Amino acid sequence: MAALQPVRGTRDLLPEECLRHRHVRESAQRVAALYGYQEIATPIFEFSEVFVRTLGDTSDIVTKEMYTFTDRGGESVTLRPEGTAGVARAAISEGLVHALPVKLFYAGPMFRYERPQKGRMRQFHQVGVELLGVAEPLADVEVVAMAAQVLEALGVLAHITLELNTLGDGESRRAYREALVAYLGRYRDDLSEESRARLDRNPLRILDSKDEGDRRIVAGAPPIDRFLTPAAAGFFAAVCAGLATAGVAHRVSPRLVRGLDYYCHTAFEFTTQALGAQGTVLAGGRYDGLIEAMGGPAVPGVGWAMGIDRLAMLVGEPPAPDRPVAVIPIGTAAEVEALRLAQGLRRDGLPVDLGYRGSLKRRLARADKVNARAAVLLGEDELKRGIATVRDLDSGAQAQVPLAEVEAHLRRLVQGGP
Repeated sequence: MAALQPVRGTRDLLPEECLRHRHVRESAQRVAALYGYQEIATPIFEFSEVFVRTLGDTSDIVTKEMYTFTDRGGESVTLRPEGTAGVARAAISEGLVHALPVKLFYAGPMFRYERPQKGRMRQFHQVGVELLGVAEPLADVEVVAMAAQVLEALGVLAHITLELNTLGDGESRRAYREALVAYLGRYRDDLSEESRARLDRNPLRILDSKDEGDRRIVAGAPPIDRFLTPAAAGFFAAVCAGLATAGVAHRVSPRLVRGLDYYCHTAFEFTTQALGAQGTVLAGGRYDGLIEAMGGPAVPGVGWAMGIDRLAMLVGEPPAPDRPVAVIPIGTAAEVEALRLAQGLRRDGLPVDLGYRGSLKRRLARADKVNARAAVLLGEDELKRGIATVRDLDSGAQAQVPLAEVEAHLRRLVQGGP
């Protein structure tokens, strides 16, 4: 019988990689807390309508990538492909829209059915933030600055570029859409089949096409900044000025767009060349029409999501966990006292690796494998005398310490004292 394997597009995160993931997640959460964000956790699956209504029924995610199934009650449910829709749904159903502004942080797995490749799996992990209830450009500045601070905390910002664009307001987008359709219509027969389908329904998404023929056509399309209303131009100018004040460098990328109507004003991506084709590590923007599109009140919003898996490949070695103490009983008579000592040290906050079996040599080898700071040796002779032999595994020095003083002695070792 063949051994069972993980489903294609999923993978096990072994302890070393879990350390990297936790480092990314906790670094983001610490920075978000500095900006007043509180954690929220939404279900991993939602009614499918939550995503169909928010992502658009013509989007690649909805038409090609969602894990959707009918449950035993006959309801269509979907594993979440992204985090914003669930947070927006929770804001409506839990009444958060009545106590604005609200700042929310989330983390967890997402699911999309697509071709697995480096940095892109069918189950992937994200952290994200959503700021609801603030329409002013200062909110966009703060959210982008927070993202930059997260990347700085992870030590990768110097190798990442912030790309920024404006999607304008509703009037700007309507004017731009007309001009874009007029331009692309001249090349309808040369567009890819997918882009021809989008031309009448969602032409802005053609700007983000990966088809090489489409990209050559799009290169000559008019940029959106020619169609901005004075209010929209002023909003974008305020965002750019605010980022300069906050010390966040950026470059304007006129082709950076979001295709759905509830997106407006600021769109941004933090990108890198270090991960090949999968270069975006964090992306976000303003979505003032989202809550209303989901059946709630008109509530402005802005946020971002960050790929934990991709950043875990960039961060290098995460901070090492605290080194444990190895408690090693020598002989069965010492096992009870070793267990008692180990539990006492753990209750007092010291990590302990308890030696279960094998010779003293094998147990010391285990202590070395887990990078223990010290070993506490308990044998019959030590028990009779009420002491333990404490070995400094860095220097090799040993000391015989009364059992009542073992914890204090270990703490001095851990803290670098004699």
